Amino acid sequence: MRIRTAQLAALALLVASSAAVADDAAWDWSSNVELQSRLFARDALWPGQGSQAAQVSLAATTELRWRNGDGDQRASIIPYLRWDSVDDERNLVDLQEAYWAREGDSFELLAGVNTVFWGVTESVHLVDIVNQTDAAGDLDGEDKLGQPMVNLAWQQDWGLISAYVLPYFRERNYPGIDGRLRTPIPVDTDRPIYESSSEESHVDLALRYSHYIGDVDIGLSLFSGTSREPRLVPANDAPVLLPHYDLIDQFGVDLQYTRDAWLWKLEAIARNGYSETFTAAVGGLEYTLYQVGESAADLGLLLEYQYDGRSELEPFTTADNDVFVGARFALNDAQDTSVLAGVAWDTQTGETFFNVEAERRIGDSIALELRARAFSGAGPRDLTYAVVRDDYVQIQLAKYF
Repeated sequence: MRIRTAQLAALALLVASSAAVADDAAWDWSSNVELQSRLFARDALWPGQGSQAAQVSLAATTELRWRNGDGDQRASIIPYLRWDSVDDERNLVDLQEAYWAREGDSFELLAGVNTVFWGVTESVHLVDIVNQTDAAGDLDGEDKLGQPMVNLAWQQDWGLISAYVLPYFRERNYPGIDGRLRTPIPVDTDRPIYESSSEESHVDLALRYSHYIGDVDIGLSLFSGTSREPRLVPANDAPVLLPHYDLIDQFGVDLQYTRDAWLWKLEAIARNGYSETFTAAVGGLEYTLYQVGESAADLGLLLEYQYDGRSELEPFTTADNDVFVGARFALNDAQDTSVLAGVAWDTQTGETFFNVEAERRIGDSIALELRARAFSGAGPRDLTYAVVRDDYVQIQLAKYF
């Protein structure tokens, strides 16, 4: 994977650099460095986990972007590096983007590595299937790995169609045996199992249609290929879990209805390729109170329900019968201060996940982010019991150049 990603990055850089020289254009660049510290409230639960109360990591990103003089070609290269003081499996060298794109009157062709997001809901993104999840980076599933692709987008009055050919599969990473927020039995990512005989070289296909009808935004998607969610199966020769990547077909729909201060949201999927076809959905609403207390601040209230009909033979999920309640508070000040708080509660088991995120800029080039996460209500048979002692506070400082 490293070789093929590097080749795609080199190709994108060569093409864009040649065009830039021909058009006497220049690259725009920016970068940032992030220092992150996680402070755990209790000792680790599982054997092999580090005893340190603090876990420090350092990450760096550089963005290189180019557009030609005619404005119909562009390129982007975004490498990402991360180092962790405790868990070697969190160390990462990745390409978030490394592509060249050509734009026409009604189409765009993109080739290289890119990061694509699909979805509208807050708590779970069921339809977001193109990129692999960086599970070692964060447990919320928001962090992604760059995906090699060829993407053709066609815009018409009746909607946007985006077709994807995904020639190489990115395996999911997991916290290592030393890390926190991991499974009771560690995952050996060096021994993946594939249903396809082509393994990571299997070519996946995806198609998405998006449009709007009045106040409703519509997204319909199809995916056929290697599942981004592996089943974790016990190894026969060692006390580890092995990721098993099945071939799947998935149909997805995402809807958002906007009316005054209300947002109504839905994501739903039907997926087959495991033991049976299952469906899953997450839906809810967001209501925004503007200029709270005659100030510039806005307060958004969030409510969502998560349903997942998969059996125990499919990849596990904690979002199977949960209610999510949250609030988003934005001061709309010069420092871009915001707070997001939420609680996800399993209506069957009583497992509860608490999450608070706060962000604020300090001056023009420094950003401070605070996160606090806690888990409760899990018994030894419940999925979140694996992290029941992993409550933590995270402090992150980012410097932008």
